[in-house]
Amino acid sequence: MSELLPLLLFVGAVVVLLMGYSVAFSLAGTGLLFAAIGSFTGHFDPSFLEAVPNRLFGTMNNETLIAVPLFVFMGVMLERSRIAEELLDAMALLFGPMRGGLGISVTLVGMLLAASTGIVGATVVTMGLLSLPTMLRRGYDPKVAAGTICASGTLGQIIPPSIVLVLLGDVISSAYQQAQIDQGIFSPETVTVGDLFLGALLPGLMLVLAYMIYLVFKAITQPDTVPAIPQAEREAVENLGGRLLKALVPPILLIGLVLGSILGGLATPTEAASVGAVGAILLSIFRRSFNLTVLKQVMKSTTEVSSMVFIILVGASIFSLVFRGYGGDDLVRDFLTDLPGGMVGAMVVVMLVIFLLGFFLDFIEITFVVVPIVAPILLAMGLDPVWLGIMFALNLQTSFLTPPFGFALFYLRGVAPENVSTMQIYRGVIPFILIQLAMLALLAAWPSLATWLPEVVYG
Repeated sequence: MSELLPLLLFVGAVVVLLMGYSVAFSLAGTGLLFAAIGSFTGHFDPSFLEAVPNRLFGTMNNETLIAVPLFVFMGVMLERSRIAEELLDAMALLFGPMRGGLGISVTLVGMLLAASTGIVGATVVTMGLLSLPTMLRRGYDPKVAAGTICASGTLGQIIPPSIVLVLLGDVISSAYQQAQIDQGIFSPETVTVGDLFLGALLPGLMLVLAYMIYLVFKAITQPDTVPAIPQAEREAVENLGGRLLKALVPPILLIGLVLGSILGGLATPTEAASVGAVGAILLSIFRRSFNLTVLKQVMKSTTEVSSMVFIILVGASIFSLVFRGYGGDDLVRDFLTDLPGGMVGAMVVVMLVIFLLGFFLDFIEITFVVVPIVAPILLAMGLDPVWLGIMFALNLQTSFLTPPFGFALFYLRGVAPENVSTMQIYRGVIPFILIQLAMLALLAAWPSLATWLPEVVYG
């Protein structure tokens, strides 16, 4: 019976979440309920809960996590600056003469927004509101349009500075140190958020390129599904070069400052995030879209998102302590180490579990609840921490796209016109899911795609 309790705890938390209750309170409430039951039956030592204040204090003092509200502020401020709208208009005119050009523009803008905001939901909704009506009006197949927007919107999972990578970097760093201490290494090596940013850069850019190659292929094989912008409409636009410079240079400069300072070792992710937040304010002032009302809205949205992240972290801390108090980490370790295929078998099972959980749980819950349990075990088997983090991020991105429960599909369904059916959205993302799976397979076969750049830059 005692061996079943950790499993029942996990299943109970998922059931409560599926009932629609708040994530943070579901995790904390389920954990405390099972702690009370275990204390009453003698299966749980309540002294485990004494570690909760220390964990919360450690979270409050974690400088890396300060980057989260700063990056969120940067993203929301850029969204309020109408940067996406101007970028999309300019890029569409640039690539308009070619079939599939509007789809390529959406992909590139999605990449830039991902690098600016790092928030999947915000990017999908923004692109859905701005791009989908335009693509449908130009005669794009609804399936192609919906698939392109969903896939481009999820690039925020893997293109730095991603909120996912910030949170994963912090968790992977702790897991890597724990794995080394468990192996008797008491001067452990560290892995940073900057390592994950560098590791994600090459796979993320390859993914963007693969999306664009698919759209070019679609333009060659089924040209009517991705028509070009009419010549007369393009010729009516004045000063295209000036519009391109105004739309592209400021956000690219800001992204370059943020990423360049991290990758060049000039600033920590938290310091770079503060640069990004200030830069977003200056960019908003430059575009004459900044006022006290906008600032109030941005601060309110930033507070809401950041509060959600940190209250989930509190709930996840309580849940994971109770899970460990029941011996759940030992149970998971024994299960993974006894699997046929050793390290490969364990990795396949973990990736499958995370993929399936991505249908029901957001990346924050998976990062704070599942990754701390499985990552130390996998890292102790000899896996590279940067490669493991990027594999997790790509896997979550794929599950966000996969029907019928992918989060990106729900985000787009919420803003799509009624004449775009849910089935068209589902069918539209299938080619991009195949691209994602191919990228996962490439990264699994050649881990150096994720580890080469960090080794070159940081040695």
